[in-house]
Amino acid sequence: MEQEIAKAEGLIPDKLPEEILEKKTDYTIVIISCIMLVPFILWGIVSPSGFNEAMNTALNFFTTNFDWSYLLIATGFVVFLLLVAFGKFGKLKLGKADDKPEYSTLSWYAMLFSVGMGIGVLFWGVAEPLYHYLSPPYGAAASAESAEIAMRYSFFHWGIHPWTMFAVVALPMAYFAFRHNMPCSISATFYPLLKEKTWGIIGKIIDAFAIFATIGGVVTSIGLGALQINSGLNFVFDIPSNNTVQLIIIILATIIFTYSALRGVSKGIKIFSEASFYIGIALMLFLLLFGPAGFLLDTFCQSFGAYIQNIIPMSFWTDFIGQSGWGGGWTIFYWAWWIAWAPFVGTFFAKISKGRTIKEFIVGCIFFPTIFDCIWFSIFGGSGLYQEIFKHAGIGALVQQDVSTAVFLLLKQYPLFTLTAILTVIAAASFFINSADAAVFTAGMLTQKGTLEPNKKIKVFWGAICGLAAAVLLFSGGLGALQTASIVAAFPFMIIMVIMCVSLVKLLKRDMKEFEMQELELKELELKELKQLG
Repeated sequence: MEQEIAKAEGLIPDKLPEEILEKKTDYTIVIISCIMLVPFILWGIVSPSGFNEAMNTALNFFTTNFDWSYLLIATGFVVFLLLVAFGKFGKLKLGKADDKPEYSTLSWYAMLFSVGMGIGVLFWGVAEPLYHYLSPPYGAAASAESAEIAMRYSFFHWGIHPWTMFAVVALPMAYFAFRHNMPCSISATFYPLLKEKTWGIIGKIIDAFAIFATIGGVVTSIGLGALQINSGLNFVFDIPSNNTVQLIIIILATIIFTYSALRGVSKGIKIFSEASFYIGIALMLFLLLFGPAGFLLDTFCQSFGAYIQNIIPMSFWTDFIGQSGWGGGWTIFYWAWWIAWAPFVGTFFAKISKGRTIKEFIVGCIFFPTIFDCIWFSIFGGSGLYQEIFKHAGIGALVQQDVSTAVFLLLKQYPLFTLTAILTVIAAASFFINSADAAVFTAGMLTQKGTLEPNKKIKVFWGAICGLAAAVLLFSGGLGALQTASIVAAFPFMIIMVIMCVSLVKLLKRDMKEFEMQELELKELELKELKQLG
């Protein structure tokens, strides 16, 4: 009934075009994606310094002149999802009334965390608090105050806001796809606004733009993952840290994540997600057992309270008087980076969330990962601060020279270093393979009209593109510039995300009316049955 009413009001189509139903590869989207992506890759190969300078100039323009927009819109997304989750829309399901979740809650959580930012928290879990401790946004450096600020901002940068940005993309896609049988694509969520133009060139450009952000973001993730794995191998086995080793790592990783994508979510991403998730928990327990457990628990308690207490002022802080540039270099950079990751992380979250209510989806996507990240930073980051402040290990200065060594420098202060370093390398490999795997899946879905199971050829194609681009840009030195380019692309995609929210609300309002009518009819029927029994 909901679908018939929505169709009558023009919120979803009466019938999908044949080309959409066939779910074959849309070569127009492939071509547009490549037209967007290839020039940047070639620029990074031919003139990495020029590419880097141009992208940094563009990024500085947006973070300096539009920092307010990132802050307002990111916080607006948080408010929007909380209202949706805990308001009347939260009862609606991502699917039909009798649809059940495809994955257990624990497996779902593991995939959310691993694909969302697993490699990021492993890479920055030790490093970021040390950075902020030595160079805080305000106050004296290397002080008790800067240590508290360091933990609070680490929670902030990896907490509610970034997970909200992923969920803002995922929720409309999942709702349109599973409740109304629409394609699981970003462009399909525009139908209430664009109508039949959704299937034309405008919709293709939207999906191609999402693929550009996806490939650009994950290519840099592959490169950073290769650097961290190489650092670990250097620490444990004294394997040289150079481009040749990193190239071998990228080649092997590309083969693995492409093969994993070919096997599907249940036999690929799910397995790697659970493995890396449990290794991460084991490493945290190890640091608690062999480290200053009381200090780390105190760190979590105080820092989490400070995060909740200060989340509103942090969400709107622009440093308009001091103009130190700290906010643009950290908070705004992060917000843009999470938006750049939102197309592929959000698309993947949508794919694995069928059968859950909107409230369950939002709570699961935002609050569980936030709490887990806060615990992670309390243990890894807190351990780093403890070694820096009380043991004078000198980790902070070394981390500022090479971020990829941070977690290994910390683990070296503890017993069983070889074992824990090997586990960390395995976790790093699993995390970034998962992210690349999900990106390949997402690019395939968007290329093939929003199908939930893209064919093997398109997965191999996008897998090869990711691996090749990461390898050549790592050698040329243009990897960081591509990361910056994908972050620059986040600004227009942020506008797309706002429009997705508007489109979703239009459909939710219509569906809620019908849902409430059905509930009322059900209550009347129950009341009638009770009277008959009486």
